[in-house]
Amino acid sequence: MSIIETLSRDAAQAAKTLAQVDTQTKNTILLDMARSLRAASFEIRSANLIDLASAEQAGLSAAMIDRLTLDGDRIEAMAQGIENIASLPDPIGEQRDLSTRPNGLNISKMRVPLGVVCMIYEARPNVTADAGALCFKSGNAVILRGGKEALNTSKVIASVLQKVLKQYGLPAALIAVVPDPDRALLMELMQQRDHIDVIIPRGGEGLINFVTEHSKIPVIQHFKGVCHLYVDKDADLDKALALLLNGKTQRTGVCNALEGLLVHSQIAPQFLAMAATALAKHQVKINCCTNTQQYFNEAKVLEEADFGQEYLALELAVRQVEDFDQAAAHIHRFGSRHTEVICTENELTAKRFQRTVDASVVMVNASSRFSDGGELGLGAEIGIATTKLHAYGPMGLESLTTEKYLVNGDGQIRA
Repeated sequence: MSIIETLSRDAAQAAKTLAQVDTQTKNTILLDMARSLRAASFEIRSANLIDLASAEQAGLSAAMIDRLTLDGDRIEAMAQGIENIASLPDPIGEQRDLSTRPNGLNISKMRVPLGVVCMIYEARPNVTADAGALCFKSGNAVILRGGKEALNTSKVIASVLQKVLKQYGLPAALIAVVPDPDRALLMELMQQRDHIDVIIPRGGEGLINFVTEHSKIPVIQHFKGVCHLYVDKDADLDKALALLLNGKTQRTGVCNALEGLLVHSQIAPQFLAMAATALAKHQVKINCCTNTQQYFNEAKVLEEADFGQEYLALELAVRQVEDFDQAAAHIHRFGSRHTEVICTENELTAKRFQRTVDASVVMVNASSRFSDGGELGLGAEIGIATTKLHAYGPMGLESLTTEKYLVNGDGQIRA
């Protein structure tokens, strides 16, 4: 039996043992995991430095290196994320009544784990902790296949979590790591439909497309984040400027950073003059339409088809629109169904934007950087789903479960 078959089979068996663990015990284990991550901070950072050195030698982009980097603050954030997960209600076993049929049958639904979740991701070692903790709390085993860029860091993080599991008599296979980034092993992993219930790829568009094309297992896609801010004619311009700067410059290499700015023509002269000055201070490169070029120094004029890029850098696409409908049409064509933001003081326009725009998170007068599981009260997220399966948007505990029907009768038979 190959290493992938063994890994997958062991994870499926481990998931059955987790079904017997009560919520209080799961929470106690999670809190110990958080403490153990803090205690292993030096070991984690040492492994991360090895990965960073290899990444820089390989010429990875600044955005990839930012995602790969773990310092003391980010390790603390991982630990706090696990503590937050421990504090959240356990969805497993939740029931909701649906109806009582005329024949007396009582119909309800109960939340159950998905089973075995396979995470495929690139230079994001924090996913190892987030996914491990979220899957554990929601009753799932998880197989983690990280990219070679973060392999050393991910293996150390996983070993910390596995050590805690074993201290409580649980199998380490509940949080398993594929030890080799060989693509042949990835291909084999995506064929294990007898043991793995769902695959969640998290990374660049190329990775998502590759997994979707080759997997025999259902895939929950997490595509790129082409997020827009639409500044409406009724916007508070100071508020809009703050949203723009936070969304674009606070952290550039993440999927909820702003990549596009749409400005209503009625307030474009005033707002774009403000935005140009502020963005220049942050050295943001501007790509724009012909109508907005006059407001920026050294801006590149884009062809129509060149909008919709995910820059993951201090770079922004800017376009003037004539009205709400043109803004919505632009988002429909170039957005990635991740996160879209409107700045407006008009309540009717805000409601229309949230009702009309097709994205997993639609915000009014709030930074796109809040499109994050932790910020939305999920404790942590396993990713942001951009396809409309059972999950859409940040995936927390509930998104890692499904529902089964419960039918209770008193001897009824069908005529």
